[in-house]
Amino acid sequence: MPKYVFVDLHNKMNWKIYIQGFKSFLALEKSLSKNSIDAYLHDVNMVIQFLEYKKYDFGPKDIQLKHLQEFLKWITELGMSPGTQARVISGIKGFYKYLLLENVLSADPTALLEAPRLGRKLPDILNVDDINNIIDAIDLSKPEGARNKAMLETLYSCGLRVSELINLKISNLYFNDGFVKVIGKGDKERLVPIGSAAVKQINIYKNEVRSHDTPKKDNEDFLFLNRRGAKLSRIMVFIIIKDLAQKINMKKHISPHTFRHSFATHLIEGGADLRAVQEMLGHESITTTEIYTHLDREYLRQAIIQFHPRS
Repeated sequence: MPKYVFVDLHNKMNWKIYIQGFKSFLALEKSLSKNSIDAYLHDVNMVIQFLEYKKYDFGPKDIQLKHLQEFLKWITELGMSPGTQARVISGIKGFYKYLLLENVLSADPTALLEAPRLGRKLPDILNVDDINNIIDAIDLSKPEGARNKAMLETLYSCGLRVSELINLKISNLYFNDGFVKVIGKGDKERLVPIGSAAVKQINIYKNEVRSHDTPKKDNEDFLFLNRRGAKLSRIMVFIIIKDLAQKINMKKHISPHTFRHSFATHLIEGGADLRAVQEMLGHESITTTEIYTHLDREYLRQAIIQFHPRS
């Protein structure tokens, strides 16, 4: 079995060296596909983003179980679903098993790290007033205000996954036809209708704010950029939404996915065809979309309880 040699830089922030070795290991020894490798690296990079956010100066060898438990608490508070958390934990465990294999560590800090129990829980849904209140809470006097407003309008207008939002490209905006082209799971493309409010805010951001930014190399076509000119990270979108919810004292537990759930629920409550909603959401199976019919039934049940004279 080949070994990947590391140079000990005596520097806590030597994540890049270990991640590069992990990437080689996944490709050469595990023979994983590019998408699978990217998913593993994404999970590890989320830990790095957590450390940066908390201003912890830790390298991979410094991480302890308590830090990873704090990381889990953090992504839970950001609104990540139990399913996403379980996948992230699996990726981090894979990274640390690799470090053990390479004799970088003598003990695995992830050994006692438990994934959340998975269950089919219906998500919190935002009503139209909730969505308006969140968007109205955006401070448009700040440089990122126009971007954040365009972003949330797009999330709700198109029902995108957060990964689809951050990877949305300027070259895939077909506003004259009323569509955007989205790259979904498995690199599958689909056309999604976009509403006039989202189009308006994207144009304001693109023409009045983004046009003054200097994108980093290979980021020129991404629509939503951070202050360094790179495409936004998933975590940043979670943080933006969490901060806005706190700003208006919203008690609901929300995340970027809440906008997607709300988009689908509002369509079905309004009488949209289930197949059309499936197509817009990019669901492989109609059974995935059918969760929203359950939400709709609960909505109807509550309406009967509230308004029926015999209830």
